[in-house]
Amino acid sequence: MIPAAGLGTRFLPATKELPKELLPVLDRPVIQWAAEEAVASGADEIVLVLAEGKEALAAHLRPDPALERLLEERGKTAELEAVRRAGNLCRITVARQASPRGLGDAVLCAAGAVGDRTFLCMLPDDLSLAEPPVLRQLWDAHERLGTPILALMRVPSDQISRYGCAEIAESRGKLHRVSGVVEKPPAAEAKSDLAVMGRYVLTPAIFPALRETAPGALGEIQLTDAIGRLLATGEVWGVEFEGELLDVGTPAGWLATNMRLGRGHPEFQSAFASIDAGDA
Repeated sequence: MIPAAGLGTRFLPATKELPKELLPVLDRPVIQWAAEEAVASGADEIVLVLAEGKEALAAHLRPDPALERLLEERGKTAELEAVRRAGNLCRITVARQASPRGLGDAVLCAAGAVGDRTFLCMLPDDLSLAEPPVLRQLWDAHERLGTPILALMRVPSDQISRYGCAEIAESRGKLHRVSGVVEKPPAAEAKSDLAVMGRYVLTPAIFPALRETAPGALGEIQLTDAIGRLLATGEVWGVEFEGELLDVGTPAGWLATNMRLGRGHPEFQSAFASIDAGDA
């Protein structure tokens, strides 16, 4: 499940009409990077939670017979292959979020599509630079433990206030049993240096927990609050994952990610080499 109903305000005016998830990272948009990670992690269906006006996200991940036919007629084999890949990664289902009421509400909007299945949930604001992908690492932990799983990353104490912070009851190497989650705590009040990142394995129990979670500031329902409710009835674990998550949810992060990946890409590295040579 990919929540993608946000307004993209940090990228305005670029996102006035264009969803931020369609901004390109190298040769494909952010939403495709997210979908590819999900499929590489074992997903065979993606539920997109969209707001009105963001239908192009689903369209990008579905077949486009007219465009494919045109590319084939013109002999554009490479482009045809790229378009077919984007449109045939897996089955796409759309759920709607009527108004921006927080991540928890977005997850709850997918309840009908998800049903009683345990599911992967990811925010497309970060790209996985890891092998296996971060989502796959979480799913492997879920298969071992059978519980909801959170992606955890150690951050400097002066940055923990930017994230949800996990309180830890027990650790087994990179696996940590979570006893509490606080959204963006002041650094002095943080119970650990483990930040909750935008990747989860969630069980169907998250949906009744979300229905019982009262809206907080700005009328938003926080996913972390609902995860806290799950702790009253069972265990929640986190994985201090291997690899990196690269920020594409802010203009500076998006630009830095393009530059970093571009320098190692066979098609684009020469362009970056010429820029670096000019700087020298």
